[in-house]
Amino acid sequence: MTASAQEATSTIAAVATPPGHGAVGIIRVSGPRAKAAVLTRFASTRPKFTDFRPYRLHHGHILGEDGRILDEVLAAFMPGPGSFTGEDVVEIHCHGAPVVLQNVLESILAQGVLPAGPGEFTQRAFLNGRMDLTQAEAVAEIIAATSPSASLLAQTKLSGALSAWLHGLRSSLEELRAQLCLAVDFPEEDLECLAPEDFSRAVEHIQDQIRAVLDNCRRNRIWNDGALCVLSGAVNAGKSSLLNLLLGRERALVSATPGTTRDYLEERLFLQGLEVRLVDTAGARHDADDVERAGLSLARGLQKTADLILFVVDNATPGEEPAAGSQAAFHSESSLMRHPTSGPKRTPTGDEPILETFPVAKTLVVANKADLPRPDPEPVVSLAELGYLVVHISAKTGQGLDALQDAMRSMLTSKAPTPRPDTLTPNLRQSSALEQADRELALLRADIHAGLPYDLLGVRLESVSVILAEITGEITSSDVLDSIFSKFCIGK
Repeated sequence: MTASAQEATSTIAAVATPPGHGAVGIIRVSGPRAKAAVLTRFASTRPKFTDFRPYRLHHGHILGEDGRILDEVLAAFMPGPGSFTGEDVVEIHCHGAPVVLQNVLESILAQGVLPAGPGEFTQRAFLNGRMDLTQAEAVAEIIAATSPSASLLAQTKLSGALSAWLHGLRSSLEELRAQLCLAVDFPEEDLECLAPEDFSRAVEHIQDQIRAVLDNCRRNRIWNDGALCVLSGAVNAGKSSLLNLLLGRERALVSATPGTTRDYLEERLFLQGLEVRLVDTAGARHDADDVERAGLSLARGLQKTADLILFVVDNATPGEEPAAGSQAAFHSESSLMRHPTSGPKRTPTGDEPILETFPVAKTLVVANKADLPRPDPEPVVSLAELGYLVVHISAKTGQGLDALQDAMRSMLTSKAPTPRPDTLTPNLRQSSALEQADRELALLRADIHAGLPYDLLGVRLESVSVILAEITGEITSSDVLDSIFSKFCIGK
């Protein structure tokens, strides 16, 4: 239950640290009775203790209703309105065992304190004016960040940079509205008024700013949300073995029997600070059964939305065992292959039809089984001639793993380099609103060129201003707020 569903004067409490065992766990209490509720259960180790001093750690014990010691703790009191929530806040630092935290929390709740709902502390911070909605959402984004870049981008929004930019846009809109009002309210006066051409250019300038930030959002999506990488290819090419190699553990079952993977497996991988959702899909073959065909259908859907496709090819001579010196031969050659410029055309691998729907720019061919002798002609040369980048690896021995990871990261970041920390990157809700504002501004420019009266053009300007105000939360329904904060974790 969020703050909008409870009395504004209630005091709430929750465990603010993640579930599970840890050295330290924190219980957060916020509201007008926060200090009194904790003092009732707090026994200081200092003989002359009478009250919490603000912003100091106080050593003592939390007692149960029967007076027995529940845990040795440190307690800190932060008075409102200078606290995170804008209310009186007490944080109790306990030992991190779940049972200890639960016992201490129940002791505090027994004082008439209510259990906090998801995001309720941050929602109170928003309602009490400690932050706007973009900053509140940045709190959740920092907690959920899976890469240094995602964390820094969220910190930029938490600092108020996105809010300041939005307020700048609204100021520009207000200036335009003021000039329109002159023309509407004083048509007979000899006042300087904005010409339609200048008006259109001013609106276009605002559009350019919005579109630049939306471009940031699209370009930096993989840094915030992670990149989707799909393993594809024929059955028994070694996709599951490659998944296990990249993860460094046995996640997928590996068998010589074709069609081992029928559904898809998804795991997370980190490539030098970039999160990758790695998906192993069913292998393609003509005689697939109903279950495999369903798995292949799922795979095709994933391939369409993937940021990178690893197309795994069996590049070994059929039926051969590793030959002496084969590894040395592998290391003596380049592990990357693209666009051969000379030599005869090679025999096709049979994978070309499957690859037809895979864009070259987001497909990396993985020539597997480099620990085995290569046939002559080598199958993947024909794929390199089609423009695909080819990396030779052995999913069995790990040969070429570093080159593969470097190629994966290079392809993923070729259009999305590591963003600067001060880059404005709105989330999905904010981007949707900015796209709506951009469409409204496009309609406004069309109305200007159509010669519509200035009073009607002012309505369009007001509409855009309202959309921007909804992003910062200055104009937002309680349903929207509840939806946003319900996605937060309890205790934040």
